[in-house]
Amino acid sequence: MRKYHVNVNGTAYEVSVEEVKGGAAPAPVAAPAPAAAPAPAPAPAPAGAGESISAPMPGTILDVKVTAGQAVKSGDVLMILEAMKMENEIMAPHDGTITAVSVSKGATVESGTLLCTIA
Repeated sequence: MRKYHVNVNGTAYEVSVEEVKGGAAPAPVAAPAPAAAPAPAPAPAPAGAGESISAPMPGTILDVKVTAGQAVKSGDVLMILEAMKMENEIMAPHDGTITAVSVSKGATVESGTLLCTIA
Protein backbone atom coordinates (compact mmCIF):
# COMPACT_ATOMS: atom_id res chain seq x y z
CA MET A 1 0.00 0.00 0.00
CA ARG A 2 1.44 3.38 -1.01
CA LYS A 3 0.17 6.75 0.19
CA TYR A 4 0.27 9.91 -1.91
CA HIS A 5 -0.72 13.49 -1.25
CA VAL A 6 -2.68 14.89 -4.20
CA ASN A 7 -3.93 18.46 -4.72
CA VAL A 8 -7.03 18.77 -6.96
CA ASN A 9 -8.46 22.24 -7.66
CA GLY A 10 -7.00 23.58 -4.44
CA THR A 11 -8.26 20.71 -2.25
CA ALA A 12 -5.66 18.42 -0.67
CA TYR A 13 -6.33 14.66 -0.57
CA GLU A 14 -4.38 11.77 0.89
CA VAL A 15 -4.67 8.82 -1.49
CA SER A 16 -3.79 5.20 -0.70
CA VAL A 17 -2.99 2.99 -3.71
CA GLU A 18 -2.67 -0.77 -3.51
CA GLU A 19 -0.37 -2.58 -5.91
CA VAL A 20 -2.04 -5.62 -7.47
CA LYS A 21 0.01 -8.23 -9.28
CA GLY A 22 -1.84 -9.57 -12.35
CA GLY A 23 -5.53 -9.02 -13.12
CA ALA A 24 -7.39 -5.73 -12.98
CA ALA A 25 -6.49 -3.31 -10.22
CA PRO A 26 -9.32 -1.97 -8.03
CA ALA A 27 -10.01 1.74 -8.34
CA PRO A 28 -8.04 3.86 -5.83
CA VAL A 29 -10.01 5.31 -2.94
CA ALA A 30 -9.42 8.95 -2.09
CA ALA A 31 -9.89 10.06 1.49
CA PRO A 32 -10.38 13.84 1.68
CA ALA A 33 -7.98 15.64 3.97
CA PRO A 34 -9.55 17.92 6.54
CA ALA A 35 -10.60 21.09 4.73
CA ALA A 36 -9.53 24.47 6.01
CA ALA A 37 -12.31 26.56 7.51
CA PRO A 38 -13.79 28.97 4.94
CA ALA A 39 -12.89 32.61 5.38
CA PRO A 40 -15.63 34.59 7.11
CA ALA A 41 -17.78 36.68 4.79
CA PRO A 42 -17.07 40.41 4.92
CA ALA A 43 -19.51 42.33 7.07
CA PRO A 44 -22.10 44.14 4.95
CA ALA A 45 -21.86 47.90 4.79
CA PRO A 46 -24.29 49.68 7.09
CA ALA A 47 -27.54 50.50 5.34
CA GLY A 48 -27.93 54.10 4.30
CA ALA A 49 -31.10 56.12 4.40
CA GLY A 50 -33.68 55.33 1.75
CA GLU A 51 -35.41 52.38 0.14
CA SER A 52 -33.78 48.96 0.55
CA ILE A 53 -33.15 46.96 -2.62
CA SER A 54 -33.12 43.25 -1.75
CA ALA A 55 -32.22 40.11 -3.69
CA PRO A 56 -35.38 38.64 -5.25
CA MET A 57 -33.87 35.12 -5.24
CA PRO A 58 -30.75 33.30 -4.05
CA GLY A 59 -27.73 33.55 -6.34
CA THR A 60 -24.30 35.06 -6.96
CA ILE A 61 -23.53 38.72 -7.65
CA LEU A 62 -21.73 38.77 -11.02
CA ASP A 63 -21.29 42.55 -11.24
CA VAL A 64 -22.01 45.66 -9.18
CA LYS A 65 -22.69 48.58 -11.51
CA VAL A 66 -23.13 51.35 -8.88
CA THR A 67 -21.23 52.94 -6.01
CA ALA A 68 -22.40 54.84 -2.94
CA GLY A 69 -23.22 58.44 -3.83
CA GLN A 70 -23.97 57.69 -7.48
CA ALA A 71 -27.13 59.16 -9.02
CA VAL A 72 -29.35 56.65 -10.85
CA LYS A 73 -32.46 56.88 -12.99
CA SER A 74 -35.48 54.59 -12.85
CA GLY A 75 -34.64 51.38 -14.73
CA ASP A 76 -30.85 51.75 -14.48
CA VAL A 77 -29.09 48.42 -13.84
CA LEU A 78 -27.72 48.33 -10.30
CA MET A 79 -26.35 44.77 -10.24
CA ILE A 80 -26.27 41.51 -12.15
CA LEU A 81 -27.44 38.49 -10.12
CA GLU A 82 -26.83 34.99 -11.47
CA ALA A 83 -29.45 32.48 -10.38
CA MET A 84 -30.03 29.05 -11.93
CA LYS A 85 -27.51 29.78 -14.72
CA MET A 86 -29.39 32.93 -15.75
CA GLU A 87 -28.22 36.52 -15.42
CA ASN A 88 -30.85 38.74 -13.81
CA GLU A 89 -30.56 42.52 -13.87
CA ILE A 90 -31.48 44.25 -10.61
CA MET A 91 -32.82 47.66 -11.65
CA ALA A 92 -33.46 50.93 -9.84
CA PRO A 93 -37.18 51.24 -8.97
CA HIS A 94 -37.05 55.05 -9.18
CA ASP A 95 -34.71 58.00 -9.67
CA GLY A 96 -32.43 58.68 -6.73
CA THR A 97 -28.98 58.41 -5.23
CA ILE A 98 -27.34 55.21 -4.00
CA THR A 99 -26.74 55.73 -0.28
CA ALA A 100 -25.06 52.36 0.43
CA VAL A 101 -23.92 49.24 -1.43
CA SER A 102 -24.04 46.18 0.83
CA VAL A 103 -22.62 43.44 -1.43
CA SER A 104 -19.59 43.00 -3.65
CA LYS A 105 -18.86 41.15 -6.87
CA GLY A 106 -18.72 37.40 -6.29
CA ALA A 107 -20.86 37.45 -3.14
CA THR A 108 -23.41 34.68 -2.65
CA VAL A 109 -26.76 36.04 -1.51
CA GLU A 110 -30.00 34.54 -0.26
CA SER A 111 -33.47 35.74 -1.13
CA GLY A 112 -34.16 38.97 0.76
CA THR A 113 -30.47 39.87 1.30
CA LEU A 114 -29.94 43.65 1.29
CA LEU A 115 -28.08 44.62 -1.90
CA CYS A 116 -28.12 48.41 -1.67
CA THR A 117 -30.23 51.38 -0.61
CA ILE A 118 -31.49 54.20 -2.78
CA ALA A 119 -32.87 57.54 -1.63
